[in-house]
Amino acid sequence: MAVSLFQSAIYEAQFGDAEMSEIFSDRAEAAQMVRFERALAQIEGELGVIPKASGQAIHDGLSDVEVDLSALSKGVTSSGVAVPALVSELRSHLDPEHGQYLHWGATSQDVVDTAMVLSCAQALDVLELRLRAVIDALAAKATEYQDLVVAGRTRGQIATPITVGLRIAKWAQPLIEIEKSIPDIRARILRVQFGGASGGNTATAPHGAAIGVGLAKALGLAPAQPWHVDRSGLVHLASWLLQISVALSKYAGDLILHMRSEIREVSAGAGGGSSTMPQKSNPVGPETIRTLASLAKAAHAGIANAADTAEDRDGGQWPIEWALLPQIVIATGASLSHALVLAETLKANEAEIQAVLAANDGVMAEQVSFMLAQHMPRPEAQALVKDAAKTGKPLREALPELCAQDLDWDDLFDPQKSVAPCREIAEAIFAAR
Repeated sequence: MAVSLFQSAIYEAQFGDAEMSEIFSDRAEAAQMVRFERALAQIEGELGVIPKASGQAIHDGLSDVEVDLSALSKGVTSSGVAVPALVSELRSHLDPEHGQYLHWGATSQDVVDTAMVLSCAQALDVLELRLRAVIDALAAKATEYQDLVVAGRTRGQIATPITVGLRIAKWAQPLIEIEKSIPDIRARILRVQFGGASGGNTATAPHGAAIGVGLAKALGLAPAQPWHVDRSGLVHLASWLLQISVALSKYAGDLILHMRSEIREVSAGAGGGSSTMPQKSNPVGPETIRTLASLAKAAHAGIANAADTAEDRDGGQWPIEWALLPQIVIATGASLSHALVLAETLKANEAEIQAVLAANDGVMAEQVSFMLAQHMPRPEAQALVKDAAKTGKPLREALPELCAQDLDWDDLFDPQKSVAPCREIAEAIFAAR
């Protein structure tokens, strides 16, 4: 009972993705395999590889078949792959005269790989929409807070003033580059697989290439040479998905830091309550994204390991992809969903931001140093600022006491001077789309 509750209440609610899970469900994958077999029979019939009447009979006769998933499960136990059981069941729905030509010249990996690619095509459509929505939401927030100055932080320390708008733009920056690469990802992964038993299409010679081209056209994929042992496309896809997860994890990690009780410069998401501490509002959304990124990293490592195939086809490494590719897609899809909620609900707490700036006027040290250098040699200006910092007094109070020149100190300490350069960079980041 406890395990069931954990899986349903925690995993599915926080880490699951119903839309992505359905795309990679056993039922959906079986439907994609049937789609492959129907297209294969029709193409082979048109090319005269099998009788045309049989090809059409197979295509039409399997148009509304509901696959028995339990039978496929038993087939996997005995064969290590679902295709033999699938072919056997599909033949039971056909006239034996025509059914004998089902799966002609194909191998199990042709069916499974192409079905997986078809599922990836659906998933990429969803991921592209979600990625675009997250970037759009971040762009809107960056514009909203383009003039709000905040203390920048480097290596865990308060550094120089930047704007909240620029910080948000930096969260979007890697996502924008990732968005640009979607056409390349589609070109690398959305390719038909048809090579026969050892990748030479010997059973269908001399029509193997023509069958592959016909299959690609019928299924909306690109034609390709057999890639049974070339898993670089899948590794490329996994790497792209990992880039999204890592970029979102950085975004989520920053939110966790800046939503801390003692900082509270921003808020985002609904927050989660504590079972014993009513004052807490836990950063559940950002934490979930960080967890999903860890899952994506583990899945990516496994997929890369599975690319180390043996001989002309490999039955040991190949199944690793069946388990891990859907997981990294689902994890990335869920991360994007959480990230969108956070972006849309992101709110800067101006009072807290101003309080941090007021309590840490050392944030202005670099700006003041360079502006003082317009009135004295730069080494002298730097030394003056360092001496002021050592007094223990606020920098704004100590510097005028140490400096012999009568300067416009309010102007020198004006954090709004950071707005223009920060806005320029933020706008350039989004203009790159």
